[in-house]
Amino acid sequence: VSRVAVAGATGRTGRLVVRRLLELDVPVLALVRDADRAANVLDPTNELLDIRATDLGSEKDVISALNDGRDGKGGCDAAIWCATGFSDSPDQNLLTKIKAIFGLATNAGGTIDAVGLPALGTALAGTPRRTLDGGDDESSSVLPKVIMLSSAGVTRPDWSEEKKLALEGCAGIPIVRLNPFGILGIKKESEEKLRTCGVDYCIFRPGGLNDSWPSNQRPIFSQGDVAVGRINREDVAKILVDILSLPEATGKTFEG
Repeated sequence: VSRVAVAGATGRTGRLVVRRLLELDVPVLALVRDADRAANVLDPTNELLDIRATDLGSEKDVISALNDGRDGKGGCDAAIWCATGFSDSPDQNLLTKIKAIFGLATNAGGTIDAVGLPALGTALAGTPRRTLDGGDDESSSVLPKVIMLSSAGVTRPDWSEEKKLALEGCAGIPIVRLNPFGILGIKKESEEKLRTCGVDYCIFRPGGLNDSWPSNQRPIFSQGDVAVGRINREDVAKILVDILSLPEATGKTFEG
């Protein structure tokens, strides 16, 4: 990969993704709400890092950020979506979080997931395919261009009552029962938009994000949205970055 855009780069998971990419000497374009604030969270002295204030709720701005190359370094050939409809930054004050959540619930123009994520796909769909061997023939192993950080449980509110009873341990967890502001439905809709935008993608649905949970754990992956449990954000960041070089992940949705 030549350059990776990270949406939501100052969030608790996004900043770990940026750090891991830089440790691997991968150039990063950090898409953030506030560039000045991002300079205090990330390392602006790192020559591999570029920070760009980007409105993730604007398709035009997202596409421009990835493709215009106005920083002189050209566009990106891959992207990792770590953004949410509200800030998950640990230093965000309570009032700002409440305002953001209210905006998530009332934004008639669509959430940033529903707008910005497919915009990433649109921006990268027309770029050369990423392959493991650099080739472009049918035998080449295709790598994902857009990797989405979603959430376990996005399909569970739509399960039949019979399935919810049969899998009560999955359907009865608080985030599924409460589903504040329909956030799981928003994530599910955003996943569908990514799948249909014509880009090679991968969707990862982690369990409960918990920074107190032991890190460097061996992940257990599954499909079908039945995974439960917790995972440290450090491990989530590692998985998201590793997916960039895994052809087996292309076109897949899985939990862990």
